Amino acid sequence: MKNNKANELNSWLKEISEVPGPSGFERRVRELMIERLAGTCEILQDKIGSVIFKKLGHNPGPAVMLAAHMDEIGFLVKNVTKDGFLKFVTLGGWWEQVMLGQRVIVMSPKGDIPGIIGSKPPHVLSPEDRKKMVAKKEMYIDIGAADKKDAEENLGVTPGVPVVPFTPFTPMANPDLLIGKAWDDRVGCAIVADVLKRLVRVKHPNVVYGVGTVQEEVGCRGAKTSADVIGPQVAIAIDTCIAGDTPGMTEDQAVAKLGNGVAICIYDASLIPHVKLRDFVLATAKSAGIPFQLEFSEGGGTDGGRIHLHAQGVPSIVLSVPTRYIHSHNGIIHRQDYESAVKLIVELIKQMDEEKIRELLS
Repeated sequence: MKNNKANELNSWLKEISEVPGPSGFERRVRELMIERLAGTCEILQDKIGSVIFKKLGHNPGPAVMLAAHMDEIGFLVKNVTKDGFLKFVTLGGWWEQVMLGQRVIVMSPKGDIPGIIGSKPPHVLSPEDRKKMVAKKEMYIDIGAADKKDAEENLGVTPGVPVVPFTPFTPMANPDLLIGKAWDDRVGCAIVADVLKRLVRVKHPNVVYGVGTVQEEVGCRGAKTSADVIGPQVAIAIDTCIAGDTPGMTEDQAVAKLGNGVAICIYDASLIPHVKLRDFVLATAKSAGIPFQLEFSEGGGTDGGRIHLHAQGVPSIVLSVPTRYIHSHNGIIHRQDYESAVKLIVELIKQMDEEKIRELLS
């Protein structure tokens, strides 16, 4: 039974990790989430692409918003050179050192096309230039086109076509460690979907809105518009956080570690979590025996940063899955952190009734 559950989870995580969906082009991710939750929720949407799954509880209680962003960092074709190479702009935050030589998928309207990010080889650079980081503007994507006409007319690759990393989902030697692309934030999307599926069998005194937001990586845009649709009374953003368990990292930079449980945010650059909500989350995790750890981020934010400013304000917090190598082609997460996040959110929802909301706001 345990192996069957692990295989089922792996199959789901493989699907949601590998599906392409950079900022502004999340359609395939949205369709996958809708397919996963078919028949379990009412489906709503905002007007820029976010999908909202409405799950009624046994009482018409407070509106609880669970938000995870569907978009991943990627690229957008800027122009095609006369020789058929693609110049691009980035969608979201990329660091040049993780880009060169990596494989990508170009999402042509005629079908997905493999490519590779290239630049001048070091053999032709001066000794001084070899020591410098290659700038994004010096890179290009090679799709094997003969020339500009071949790329545009035969392969359908024109300016405005999106591009994503290519990374097959792969369990590591330790099968609890999972390699994939776009964990930021497909792991959050997977968690939202699995929470909603579990709520089919669980009584809860509220109305849960599970949201796959759009364009988080370029400004948390779907968080604002979907909150306008819902008008939540409390919100939980589910995202990733930096894992501090790799060489060179210190606890002063990132304290969360893979396998130690869901990470509860105590601070990020966009949100100071609502104190009473934070304490309620901590108390719930402790009483339920759910593994958790604390985390902070001095240099980044999440959808929670936009949601908590909706209308007169929304008590909000961020729960994260620690992830190694975010904002690159390959990330690593731990299965136990995923499962503890699902369990904690379900426990929180079971207790979030009108009385609890009044207590949080008092």
